[in-house]
Amino acid sequence: MGRPRTNDEAVKERLVECATEMLATRPRESLTLRAVAAAAEASTTAVYSLFGGKDGLIGAVRDRAVAGLFQDLSATKTSADPLADLYALAVAYRRWGRGHSHLYTVLFGGVQSFDPSGEVGASDPIRPLLAAIDRALAASILVGEATSIAVSIWATLHGLVTLELAGALDAATAEAAFRSTIHATLRGWMTPSVFRSLRQAELAH
Repeated sequence: MGRPRTNDEAVKERLVECATEMLATRPRESLTLRAVAAAAEASTTAVYSLFGGKDGLIGAVRDRAVAGLFQDLSATKTSADPLADLYALAVAYRRWGRGHSHLYTVLFGGVQSFDPSGEVGASDPIRPLLAAIDRALAASILVGEATSIAVSIWATLHGLVTLELAGALDAATAEAAFRSTIHATLRGWMTPSVFRSLRQAELAH
């Protein structure tokens, strides 16, 4: 009987999944090669063979989280209304976080650093948000600096999703808080004329 393969896709997938769960639910220092290999029913040799070591495995988890969030945000359709697009991106962000809670926790729990002043990569999850903000600025719907607006929206979203994942908000409260808070954040960056028009339209109904 030949020796079992240690570098096939099934083993790789198990290692990434186990590392993701461990990083999301335990202190990062508890992620040892021996622990993750045992959880994945693999060998420490497989970790080196597939990822080059612990740092490579953590990098693979981070890359999966970044790619997943970017894919879902990029799949959000663009319309003629930048405000509607920004809200749709917020919905997609929340949906991804709720559907991939461990990856979300890993992504924003220390493995991934959020540097709003850094260079935006081609597959950076912030890119779709910045593109929608740029359209809103060009249409004189929002006013301000694009990065500041993006950080404001992201901080609001992160707070809401984190509270929801922690179970601090029941379903009805989370839903209501999401709608009202995201709308309030967007309004805070609106130009005065757009804000007045929106309020007048609301009062007319």
